[in-house]
Amino acid sequence: MNRFLLILFLVYAAWSQAQDRPPTAPVPPSSAVSSTASSQPANAADQNASKARELVDQAIQALGGQNYLGIRDREQQGRGYSFHHGRPNGGGSVFWSFSEFPDKERVEITKERDIAELYVGNKGYEITYKGAHPIEQKDLTDYLRRRQFSLDTVLRTWTHDPGVIFLYEGAATAAQHPALQVTLINAKNESVTLDFDSDTHLPVRKAFEWRDPVDRQKNLEEEVYENYRQVSGIMAPYNVTRYFNGDMASQRFLNSVTINQGLDPAMFDPNSGYNPNKPNKR
Repeated sequence: MNRFLLILFLVYAAWSQAQDRPPTAPVPPSSAVSSTASSQPANAADQNASKARELVDQAIQALGGQNYLGIRDREQQGRGYSFHHGRPNGGGSVFWSFSEFPDKERVEITKERDIAELYVGNKGYEITYKGAHPIEQKDLTDYLRRRQFSLDTVLRTWTHDPGVIFLYEGAATAAQHPALQVTLINAKNESVTLDFDSDTHLPVRKAFEWRDPVDRQKNLEEEVYENYRQVSGIMAPYNVTRYFNGDMASQRFLNSVTINQGLDPAMFDPNSGYNPNKPNKR
């Protein structure tokens, strides 16, 4: 949503509400009328932003508050499935995921854990028995985009940016849950929409759009979060489903989550020769 149009919409809505109210007092001097009229739209926008901010803060508290915001590293193990146009690709595979905030992640697949994808900063590698090789640029671009709009990045980074606009969108239904919807818009006019469960305040859905640089068409990416469980004082979603333009793209079902146990720095070095089956090697 264009930032200028958003502000214009809020101003017009507040002005319309003001026009519908019958006068309740004598008309004040012209200078006071001007001051009152100009403050009403600002107040409406402030109230909307305050409501949106309140919902985001409630979600952060529901996720664990300072425990959530203080996550340094996370290990996840489970099974993942991929889909093409909503149809499954094979029977899925086991995976181990290791994250060190804000910009390091290693994902190991196969039972032998002998294939890994590694992301450090804005670089990505595929690691096999042949060594580390750069990931194809398109795949890297897709990953970096998803990281930029990830739930953790939005709640831990966007929310602290004074240039981000908070917009309360009202009641919604997300993944068959009654929810309250908030949109955040940053200074680059990028936006992300979050749906929070009306009862638990936990995030249920996240959505963002981006325009393909080749065909100039907009794409919609969504994630749905389910089956929350408490881990070290933090609520973690054990089921995560990702959609691309309305079609299911991937699913992850976690078996275990470990928080702030410390990770071997070697696992984030593509040239370290790190062996996941000998994790104590330094």
